[in-house]
Amino acid sequence: MTDDSLPSETGDADEGTDHLATDGGEAIRHTHQSNQDWWPNQLDLSILDDHAGDVGPMDEDFDYAEAFEDLDFEAVKADIEDVMTTSQDWWPADYGHYGPLFIRMAWHSAGTYRTKDGRGGASGGHQRLPPVNSWPDNVNLDKARRLLWPVKRKYGTKLSWADLIVLAGNVALESMGFETFGFAGGREDDFKGDDAVDWGPEQDWEMTSTERFDEDGRLKHPLGNTVMGLIYVNPEGPNGEPDLDGSATNIRDTFSHMAMNDKETVALIAGGHTFGKVHGAADPDEHVGPEPEAAPIEEQGLGWDSDFGEGNGPDTITSGIEGPWNTTPTQWDMSYVNNLLTYEWEPEKGPGGAWQWTTKDGELNDAAPGVQDPSDKEDVMMLTTDVALKHDPDFRAVLEEFRDDPREFQESFAKAWYKLIHRDMGPPERFLGPEVPDETMLWQDPLPDADYEVVGEEEIARLEELIVDSDLSVVECVKTAWAAASTFRHSDKRGGANGARIRLEPQKSWEVNEPERLDAVLETYEEIQAEFNDSRDDDVRVSLADLIVLGGNVAVEQAAAAAGYDVDIPFEPGRTDATQAQTDVESFEVLEPEADGFRNYLGDADDYEPRPEELLVDKAELLRLTASEMTALIGGMRTLGATYGNSERGVLTDEPGTLTNDFFANLLGMDDEWVSVDDDDLLFEIRDRETGETEWETTRFDLVFGSNSRLRAVAEVYGADDGEEKFVNDFVDAWHKVMTNDRFDLD
Repeated sequence: MTDDSLPSETGDADEGTDHLATDGGEAIRHTHQSNQDWWPNQLDLSILDDHAGDVGPMDEDFDYAEAFEDLDFEAVKADIEDVMTTSQDWWPADYGHYGPLFIRMAWHSAGTYRTKDGRGGASGGHQRLPPVNSWPDNVNLDKARRLLWPVKRKYGTKLSWADLIVLAGNVALESMGFETFGFAGGREDDFKGDDAVDWGPEQDWEMTSTERFDEDGRLKHPLGNTVMGLIYVNPEGPNGEPDLDGSATNIRDTFSHMAMNDKETVALIAGGHTFGKVHGAADPDEHVGPEPEAAPIEEQGLGWDSDFGEGNGPDTITSGIEGPWNTTPTQWDMSYVNNLLTYEWEPEKGPGGAWQWTTKDGELNDAAPGVQDPSDKEDVMMLTTDVALKHDPDFRAVLEEFRDDPREFQESFAKAWYKLIHRDMGPPERFLGPEVPDETMLWQDPLPDADYEVVGEEEIARLEELIVDSDLSVVECVKTAWAAASTFRHSDKRGGANGARIRLEPQKSWEVNEPERLDAVLETYEEIQAEFNDSRDDDVRVSLADLIVLGGNVAVEQAAAAAGYDVDIPFEPGRTDATQAQTDVESFEVLEPEADGFRNYLGDADDYEPRPEELLVDKAELLRLTASEMTALIGGMRTLGATYGNSERGVLTDEPGTLTNDFFANLLGMDDEWVSVDDDDLLFEIRDRETGETEWETTRFDLVFGSNSRLRAVAEVYGADDGEEKFVNDFVDAWHKVMTNDRFDLD
């Protein structure tokens, strides 16, 4: 659902940070350079800093879930609907109803989600923050959010912007006659833009570079949109041309990056375009001002000021495309599908100068009411992306199915919309409110409820004995627990050890998990599980998911003890084991790591763009780690010997399996030199300066902790003579964090 505009007329943003000073009453702009400006190739660790503390104003003990549950939900919805049908002179409602505007707002908030890294989406309320608040595709959505400010002000911290934006879309659909599938709250607000999101390589809005696509013309991961600054695709067609084949290809590509199939894709587009219109009363180039982040201070966060006519109502300019899709733009019906399939459409340039489509014989010219005066007639139009659905045979088959079965259309749109606005929220146990559906969908990675009592302290002690007495090594237990838990990503709350999906496809076959070794370890765990469970004459049982995490904890405690430290890693039972039927193989494939610096797994070394150390930081961010936690985990995993294929790369100790600070001590020492041994500068040797003998083999994942000044500063604390105990304790804390990232029941 796209309604976009042109980039800012102010040009590219200045590098660095601007300051204003005055000299005799005249403003002087000073710009200072950041470290990243001075050294653009420096490893950027800033995305890890968000995990070191909350940058927002909320108190540390604030519980949004608890606050949300105190809402009078029906009153909130009534207040939203009241806003929706009360037109404001400063931004008049099309057809007297803000519903279509609020649907677009909710869609564009949730629609930034992409499956590869789970980033984007409605959580955090990022549509009100840069860069998304100033994307060309979000022109005039600043007005939609400002219209909702009275509701947000009334309910304050009980209702986040992230929830309000999406809920307004649901209420809009219902107010225009559509039956939604449900709604869940629970999205907490962020207070700064998400710097971890890679939106693409382009320097300008609405620019598309060849770097955005692979050799087959498909979007490169993790990108989800084909054009910088647009939610999905160019509504005029690829490169602004009415190319139906190219448009259909782009639609299928970008929606697949949201895990939407053809039926869901058509349902979303057809359902969304049943409502409202696009705005292109005149050429945006000539009349529309800068986006919110570039607008003058007196605009107070609003952007895209237009000097065409009244600047709103019939004179509104958003995308540059003009007109509604049907004659009933505030009513749920079959008119969009019927119009698209019934009439022949041909391209034309609209009043805004953009490509759009009109009925070939003018059957729907002057058929739609005006946005304020129904007697002012408008032509019904289609976008290139609409006509592409009719043109593509597979998409068309879905359209024809919907035309022949309106109930199927309604249900398909309801479920696809629900998936769209909830895809980044994680498991249903995080969902809040009275409208959460009873049904759990496969895309929500369902887990079975435990039909047994979980283990207590006495049983845990017995299981620890069984693990210690088995033939499992410290390295095997650590690597298996890490492989299971490290799939978690906080971006969309997917992955993690819960479910024990490491024993299921696709995870059990991932190269990084060393399938043959993993099978043997899991077989031993299954034997321990069976021995324990079969020995019980009560209802207490242990899941394989719990056993895998417990085994990792036991191994770390043993390794610490071997180094002379008595540590006790907290263990919280309660995980259950998913089935293969509860696991969407294709959906889980996106969790497979390209590289895993924690296990010193390089994968295909020829494909490293970005650099391996950047992939390490990205992985650490998804695991909610700080720079210090990432450093501690790397040092610990290395001295434990938990490397891919049991390689000696990075294991800078003569006592692997013992949790010492040897990794840091040997990396930072000056008796050695560091030498690249391959053309790609991925592999290195640490050699004795005097003899030239190779003492250790390493990768970029290792050396970055000596070369990057911030990471070296942390490594020096751990590598000092008095730093080992702190390192061990910090490793244990970070390990426990990774093992419990997916335990939302512990929050």
